[in-house]
Amino acid sequence: MTLKLIPAAALALFAAAPVFATTIDFEGVSSFASINEFYNGGTDSVGASGSNLGFSFTGDALGFVNDGISAGFSNAPSPIGVMAPVGPDATLNVAAGFKDLLGFYYSVATPGTVGVYAGLNGSGALLASVALGNNAQSNGCSDSAFCNWTQALLGFSGVAHSVTFGGVAGNAFDNISVTPVPEPSVMLLMAFGLAGLAFARRRA
Repeated sequence: MTLKLIPAAALALFAAAPVFATTIDFEGVSSFASINEFYNGGTDSVGASGSNLGFSFTGDALGFVNDGISAGFSNAPSPIGVMAPVGPDATLNVAAGFKDLLGFYYSVATPGTVGVYAGLNGSGALLASVALGNNAQSNGCSDSAFCNWTQALLGFSGVAHSVTFGGVAGNAFDNISVTPVPEPSVMLLMAFGLAGLAFARRRA
């Protein structure tokens, strides 16, 4: 009878586990520098370091910060810095993978497409894509080139490892959010927890 209770206990534990979404806000990235390993325990192309979130960017993904003299963007969800793809090689890589949902805010003057891929660097199967239309100065704003921001939420099946922004070069993005795949060590800890729960149940 105890053995029949273990799967139910496991399901309850997994259901109660919170879903951790990680958001990249681009606050602290150097302006006009390649973001590179700033969010992967390293630095951007001019040596500034950020948090180790397991995210890296290819060379065409730049940080963009207002210089205080003229505003290149305004009203962004994170007001100091945003991401500006400047060429076809503008990709977010997540080596550990992420699942279910990609979220981001965009301000686009030149329409294009963002893609989610199963492999790194935009390789493997295309899991999802979204075409982004011109919204940069919608809703009556005109105080900067990129003053109106829209949230995109893109669902997909499977595990993704990269997001390509090269199809919308010359625009601005902020607050990119994903749900990373749990690391093996986390899953192992959960398994030990379940084993301990089963043992305690048998002793009771």
